Amino acid sequence: MPSRSAVPDGKRPTLSDLAARAGVSVPLASMVMRGAKGPSAASRERVLRAAQEIGYRPDSRARLLRSSRSHLVGVQFDLRQPFHADMVEALYAAAGAAGYQIALSAVAASRSEREAVETLLADRCEALILLSPHAPAARLAELAAQLPVVSVARRLRPLTDGVDVVRAADDEGARQAVDHLVALGHRDIVHIDGGRAPGAADRRRGYKSAMKHHGLTDRVRLVPGGLTEDHGAAAARTLLAEAARPTAVLAFNDHCAIGVLDTLLRARIPVPDEISVVGFDDSHLARLAHVQLTTVGQEARQLARRAVSRAVARLEGGATDDEREVVVTPRLVIRSTTRAPCRS
Repeated sequence: MPSRSAVPDGKRPTLSDLAARAGVSVPLASMVMRGAKGPSAASRERVLRAAQEIGYRPDSRARLLRSSRSHLVGVQFDLRQPFHADMVEALYAAAGAAGYQIALSAVAASRSEREAVETLLADRCEALILLSPHAPAARLAELAAQLPVVSVARRLRPLTDGVDVVRAADDEGARQAVDHLVALGHRDIVHIDGGRAPGAADRRRGYKSAMKHHGLTDRVRLVPGGLTEDHGAAAARTLLAEAARPTAVLAFNDHCAIGVLDTLLRARIPVPDEISVVGFDDSHLARLAHVQLTTVGQEARQLARRAVSRAVARLEGGATDDEREVVVTPRLVIRSTTRAPCRS
């Protein structure tokens, strides 16, 4: 039996290397690694032991390229969004349960959505799941003409041809946050806006609607913000520069809320004693022990399951057009950054 040194240093072991190490034929080694029926128990044990000894791993991508289908679902996500990390984790689980694999492509400061999507198309992905895409509706329709496309966490009005939508009811989430703050006794509640980000218009509308419902229309106030910690910090500095500060802040998302919390901490403004803060997403940041942010949960696992379900239904012929938009009800998660105001 050849020694491990038969595999050159730095070279990935091949199926031929494995077969030689185990002393069996290449077809037999392949059957064992694929879990196919036929090889004896002794042969399986010999091949698997040899695979462990030389560090052999099946090349799943090469196997996919040899097949007529890839069973790959491409996921575009933004490296800068903590909620997207939670979504990716949930998508892996949902796709695996459906018999599919995930291929990831990131959007970053130096990498556009178009580049991220083109990479997924080059990887022979059968469907695309786009997390909070900013692309124009025409671009989404162009992609949907090529393969199934699911847009997650972005409302499309009107619905774009061929594009499925899975999203949280952002307006309802904002209403839940305002209801909670009003129930605690807050009246001066500011919303740090998300601008043109996906979901921002709905959250803005939900905030205004809830304030009106509670008879607080004259206290509605929007402060320009955005998706990042820096946006939240800038908005908080704006509020701190004013003589009359709000008693509560609803930030566009958790990342933005973290920027608010950091700025208030540096200014020695106690949270929630002087100002209560609510985020949106219930990302892993909100759950950190030293943060414990009250937030609106988007239900990442449910969104992921529904997104994968829509993509698979399109691929396997089980989709119906009356399910093209799936709206998931969010839920308020109360932690330690909100309490009754010390002043009215």
